[in-house]
Amino acid sequence: MKKLRILVLMHEDLVPPKSLEGYSGKEILEWKTEFDVVSTLGEIGHDTLPLGVRDDLSMIRKALDDYKPHVTFNLLEEFHGVGAYDQHVVGYLELKRQCYTGCNPRGLMLARDKALSKKILTYHRVPTPKFIVFPMRKQIRRPQRLAFPLLVKSLVQDASLGISQASIVHNDDKLVERVRFIHEQVQSDAIAEEYIEGRELYVSVLGNRRLQTFPVWEMLFTKAPDDMPNIATERVKWDAEYQKKIGIETRAAEDLPPGAAERIAKLCKRIYRMLSMSGYGRMDLRLTADGRIYVLEANPNPNLSYGEDFAESAAKIGISFEVLLQRIINLGTRYQAEWKA
Repeated sequence: MKKLRILVLMHEDLVPPKSLEGYSGKEILEWKTEFDVVSTLGEIGHDTLPLGVRDDLSMIRKALDDYKPHVTFNLLEEFHGVGAYDQHVVGYLELKRQCYTGCNPRGLMLARDKALSKKILTYHRVPTPKFIVFPMRKQIRRPQRLAFPLLVKSLVQDASLGISQASIVHNDDKLVERVRFIHEQVQSDAIAEEYIEGRELYVSVLGNRRLQTFPVWEMLFTKAPDDMPNIATERVKWDAEYQKKIGIETRAAEDLPPGAAERIAKLCKRIYRMLSMSGYGRMDLRLTADGRIYVLEANPNPNLSYGEDFAESAAKIGISFEVLLQRIINLGTRYQAEWKA
């Protein structure tokens, strides 16, 4: 394996220390992905330069000019504090003719806009919940075709930001209340979509043109009350004590209907291509009790932490974390951006 110079982009608050010694589990959680990636790249023989970025492109330009990386490992999820701006940073890397890991600008734009991605999926007759977008500072009025219950969330934010049990609404008053919460607290447009009762499934996808899917993964709520909707809220994703309380477990899905795993894998590859994604991604789906599959979201550049769903589902089929990161790097160096034509 050739030793590479790898620039690792991340938020400036998440630049990890060289060792975990002396840090609490809560502190480590903040920058665990960044630590896992940087330390593992070093362990497999690459030279890395972690670079913390907030709102200054000149820092990236200087690092590219001085360090001359073979590839940039992109862990940025925002720029100027705006999640949707991550696509512009990747666009800047392309303008600089720099190889990078993860999704291309077009894929980031299409997948991050939940309404636009749903319109594309609907055009291709992929089952996805019906929805309505409520822009900020506009009247909140539900069309009659959209029946309750509805799930209200941010149109553009990921990581379950702003999602709680209160996000599922059953009448117009609660709908207005929750949409205003997203507008005021999350500071983004809101989307309200049909709430689909069923199993919470995830499928990881790796590749540019030739795609590989990992085993269907499932989030289980083993200690939750029977009447509690099984949705990945902000607390479910990020509150360790709450996870223990309601028994959150993620593992390979068991007892799927005959042929479901194959159908889901084929569907996820189709979606990946429809949304022009590259590098690696994760699809969020619902499987209803009668076997119907609904696509909820497509997520470019999902969490790469060791022990989290993407890496765990890869490990299930024998792909170690070290091999996974190397494959992501290889995909980054081989991606056929327009400047390579």
